[in-house]
Amino acid sequence: MPLSRRRFMILAASVASTAVLSNESRADVPVLSESDPTALALGYKADAGKVDKARFPRYQAGQTCANCQLFQGKPGVPNGPCPTYGGKLVDAKGWCNAYVKKA
Repeated sequence: MPLSRRRFMILAASVASTAVLSNESRADVPVLSESDPTALALGYKADAGKVDKARFPRYQAGQTCANCQLFQGKPGVPNGPCPTYGGKLVDAKGWCNAYVKKA
């Protein structure tokens, strides 16, 4: 799959924010709301099964935040920070259009 300019910019911003957020305490990090403007733009759903497949045709069954390269939570945790959303906690069972399969 070729890397579009939009996806490159999302990934670049995510990587850049990772360095800033890695030093901050995670104890008081807010949970991402599906009504957050960035979440709405990227089609974030806390439950990947509820993704609008007509609007986001890139979604494929089995894709979740837990197996996304951007997800910074430890394996098996219910949620973890995501640099796409400024380090807010996303649900491990969630999905958004910034999804990149873990290598």
